[in-house]
Amino acid sequence: MSATAGAEPSLNCDFCPRLSAFIGLNRSKEPSWYNAPVLSFGSPSAQLLIVGLAPGLQGANRTGRPFTGDHAGILLYETLMAFGFAAGTYEARSDDGLTLPDAMITNAVRCVPPENKPTPVEIKTCRQFLVNRIHALPNLRAIVVLGRVAHDSTIAALGHKQKACPFAHGARHDIKPGLAVFDSYHCSRYNTNTGVLTPQMFRDVFASVKAYLSPT
Repeated sequence: MSATAGAEPSLNCDFCPRLSAFIGLNRSKEPSWYNAPVLSFGSPSAQLLIVGLAPGLQGANRTGRPFTGDHAGILLYETLMAFGFAAGTYEARSDDGLTLPDAMITNAVRCVPPENKPTPVEIKTCRQFLVNRIHALPNLRAIVVLGRVAHDSTIAALGHKQKACPFAHGARHDIKPGLAVFDSYHCSRYNTNTGVLTPQMFRDVFASVKAYLSPT
């Protein structure tokens, strides 16, 4: 699916020197991996946008598709399929044929950061793509943010103050009529293994999103 102009970085983006250098290092170590800014995945007519933190080193940075190839993607795509936001079969590879008929997935930071920790400057620098990604979705009605970094960057991208929209798992923030942000803990292996986030907690967030988009 082609990227909308302005909503996706160049595959050779070097706006963040540390991240660009880290990708270059991984290109030399693993030349068969994707090793580039990871583009958004899903439908340009999506009502739902999911915002994660950043590509995982052996996940999206390896496969080239958000949340694909590492543990976090298992719960995410399983949940999206359960609520009708994904179709097909998730096989942890970018060519598995999985589609998102009414959703799109992106990240607050598009390049893999060392130790999965982007700096505040890198988050702010990459926010321009999140702003443009949001604006490029004409049917957008709901945004699910996975974790505090994704929450804070998304709220900033929407031009709202953090105090008015504090992060809390399961919270809903009505940004304007017809657009709401839903908070969730990140579906990382650490959070699921420690019980910070259970599959049911995660499903409950998407159940709320589904009810919001399709009220009875």
